Amino acid sequence: MHFSEPAPTADSRLTVRSISATEHLAFVRTQRSVSFLQTPAWGRVKTEWRSESLGWYDGRRLVGAGLVLHRPVPRLRRFTLAYLPEGPVIDWTGELAPWLDPLAAHLRAHGAFAIRLGPPLPTDAWSAAQVKEGIAAPGTSRLTDMPADRTDPVGARVADRLRAAGWLPQSPEHGFGVGHPQFKYELPLAGRTEDDLLRGMNQLWRRNIRKATRANGGVEVTVGADLKAFHELYVHTAERDRFTPRPLHYFETMFAALSAEDPERIRLYLARHQGDLVAAAVLIRVGGRAWYSYGASSTEKREVRGSNACQWAMIRDSLAGGCDVYDLRGITPTLDADDPHVGLIQFKVGTGGRAVRYVGEWDLPLRPMVYRAFDLYMKGRGR
Repeated sequence: MHFSEPAPTADSRLTVRSISATEHLAFVRTQRSVSFLQTPAWGRVKTEWRSESLGWYDGRRLVGAGLVLHRPVPRLRRFTLAYLPEGPVIDWTGELAPWLDPLAAHLRAHGAFAIRLGPPLPTDAWSAAQVKEGIAAPGTSRLTDMPADRTDPVGARVADRLRAAGWLPQSPEHGFGVGHPQFKYELPLAGRTEDDLLRGMNQLWRRNIRKATRANGGVEVTVGADLKAFHELYVHTAERDRFTPRPLHYFETMFAALSAEDPERIRLYLARHQGDLVAAAVLIRVGGRAWYSYGASSTEKREVRGSNACQWAMIRDSLAGGCDVYDLRGITPTLDADDPHVGLIQFKVGTGGRAVRYVGEWDLPLRPMVYRAFDLYMKGRGR
């Protein structure tokens, strides 16, 4: 993450206090890389949580910001888990105590029994070629069995300092846990052309994109607003792929909240073949980053490759919009060909790009007895 504000001076003392959504959004707009989970609008999407925007001040100057989602404890509703997904937006390159100590003091004073945060920092990355080789190699079962193609010393240092300061890692080995995934698949866009991106894709992806544009008149991808049609296809996808779908009103709330914050923040892509909806996807953008957030596809007409057509339209629009990264979101780190999750990384690796491990999510207990009770409760319900 690149931080555009000047760092606080060594002798300055940062303070943390609540800020308005307007102040928070203004700060987000000064940054090149901020997760959509750290925008004020996301607090309006997560209606089951109480949200709060916080600002870090160096004197009178706002130098950091974060969206906090407060989750009450069952039967102890005066205490909350204070969650900062993929945040906060601070300068992670120096000492952490000047930033995180005032955060802890503020949240404890306002009833938090623990803080959970996810620094938006990578630690390692593996190229598409490495991932492909790892899947084919019989002795390799996980990404972390291979040396990384790239490492980020800032992310590694932050993980070490969080651990030393008493923070507890929450990201499970299989990659998916309570919060947001530690492993993601990303396609770098900065400095590249459409031809560059196509050359970086594997042969199957290129062939499927060509097939989608040619098959019996071709697949037509449009940006639309028919959330009901998307949701029907999404529920169909959930039944086929055996996951629990979100209700329609969740997507209606998401589109309303994010669009109100910025008309270009969220888009719905609909792929049709001869009038039939064959695929759909949701794209979110903040600053220099775009996310493939949700997708759906029809079991019928899979041969026309509507999902590839949707992805290519979103990648092209993200590139044209000046984005640095197209984020395909979470993967598990498995490379075991017999693991049912390996298909997810195989689909995403076809885009080229890279698998990236992030610092992951960390907890700081502020009231240890309440934290232990909460942890036992979550383990009892399978988290």
